[in-house]
Amino acid sequence: MILTGRELRFARAVGQLNYTNPFSPARLELEKEALDEDFVPEPDQFWSLTPEQTLQRRSNLILILARTRELADSLQLRLQRGGATDEQLRLYEELVNYVLFYEMLDFWGAPIRDGSTPDAVDRRAWERFSAEFDRRMSLTGLGLPSKDQKVSLFELFHQIYRAFFSIFECVIGRSRPAARLRERIWQSIFTHDLRRYRRSLYRSMAGITTLISGPSGSGKELVARAIGLSGRIPFLVREQRFEVQPPDVFFAINVSAFATNLVESDLFGHAKGAFTDAANARVGWLEACGDYGAVLLDEIGELTATTQVKLLRVLQNRQFQRLGETKTRDFRGKIIAATNRDLRREIEQGTFREDLYYRLCADVIETPSLAAQTADNPAMLQDLVAQIVQRMVPEEQTEITAEVLQWVQENLPDGYCWPGNIRELEQCVRNVMICGRYNPASAGRAEMQHESSGLSPEILDTARRMQDHSLTADELLQRYCHFVYHRTRSFEKAAKLLQLDRRTVRAKTDQAEISGLPNHADRGGQPVP
Repeated sequence: MILTGRELRFARAVGQLNYTNPFSPARLELEKEALDEDFVPEPDQFWSLTPEQTLQRRSNLILILARTRELADSLQLRLQRGGATDEQLRLYEELVNYVLFYEMLDFWGAPIRDGSTPDAVDRRAWERFSAEFDRRMSLTGLGLPSKDQKVSLFELFHQIYRAFFSIFECVIGRSRPAARLRERIWQSIFTHDLRRYRRSLYRSMAGITTLISGPSGSGKELVARAIGLSGRIPFLVREQRFEVQPPDVFFAINVSAFATNLVESDLFGHAKGAFTDAANARVGWLEACGDYGAVLLDEIGELTATTQVKLLRVLQNRQFQRLGETKTRDFRGKIIAATNRDLRREIEQGTFREDLYYRLCADVIETPSLAAQTADNPAMLQDLVAQIVQRMVPEEQTEITAEVLQWVQENLPDGYCWPGNIRELEQCVRNVMICGRYNPASAGRAEMQHESSGLSPEILDTARRMQDHSLTADELLQRYCHFVYHRTRSFEKAAKLLQLDRRTVRAKTDQAEISGLPNHADRGGQPVP
């Protein structure tokens, strides 16, 4: 027997950790399984951007990594003696992969202060990875499946590193809606099955369009950027560099900010003389983003009918033409769309094409409102303010954060629902920092008056979205079922009041919580049976 029973359980848990969404609750369960009685309970069930989590590595991870290194080194010697099963060889690979990833994470995460270019950093990273991979994966007489996958594994590690920190830094906050959003963005990049992604799906993900919906100011562009900067990029071994650098592969177009011809020029490019002021030919973002880039169409609901037809052709045939040209060009990148509109309602009103919508909705992500997040965890407002200040003036973070929070506490009512979401909070921080006060917009003041009457942030958010016509009938029913259940604490009572079937009430309540409303399960925090 090469592995003891305890070692076998540990190795299997580590193997699963390699392929588990790091922002999902399953990660902590697997860490607990790996460490058993040595597992240290954590205050949150999810990773979030807080000082406690960014200053040092978590104690559970440190312990797992140390044990994984020790077991991998010991198992390498045991395997050389012979008698290994296929599962033991596979588990050895998984242990090595876990160690290799964190060694590369330490390398990429360390500050480079010698003026090295990105290509030079990547070359040193490859040299380090290649040497360690060869040392650990070259077992005499044993054919490890990953032995010939050195380059693809290096590419995957680089992608996971970029994806994790892009998501971690773009979605701030210790609330369940924020945690679900981080988990969902990871799925958008790697799908729910990372093993399958590693085998084959990475070749196809650029062809799947992502649609990001949510209220204005809720961070849709940040979500799009996290996805756009996290695609798979090939590593050129002979040249010892990645084919492109990540910052060069994401392009954003705000559809509502420009006239139609300028939007199409940004997107498709144009020939010289294609329209007035087109003095020279221009390469559009569909062309500039190349094989590994992504283009964000922000406020896609504002596209004109003509541009919708042209975009539909891109999504159907992966082809386009510059304005004023007949030459057909291929598009190999990824399209990301964002909107605060209900596109299904736009379809009913005849302003948005149904066939285009169904090309967009294969991968839909919804960003929660700030009201939904603070309703779940009021304390996260402090984290958000601190992070906003840190990005603007890090040297004054402590003082300005305290000043902003004090102003909010003294001048805004409890449960203020922040109708402008994160964008409004950012403006509040700037206003208080500069003027010592913040004047909410008229809509915000009206909502403050309603707030003083005792209405919850969720009800105010629902009322606002009804006024903006941004809720479908089904979404309204979901929220209403959620509110009534929360008040009655019983699906049976809620069903009787609503004159609906109990199963319907429960299904709609669950859907409301998935979309970002706080989970009002029983007071013990466990799902209602």
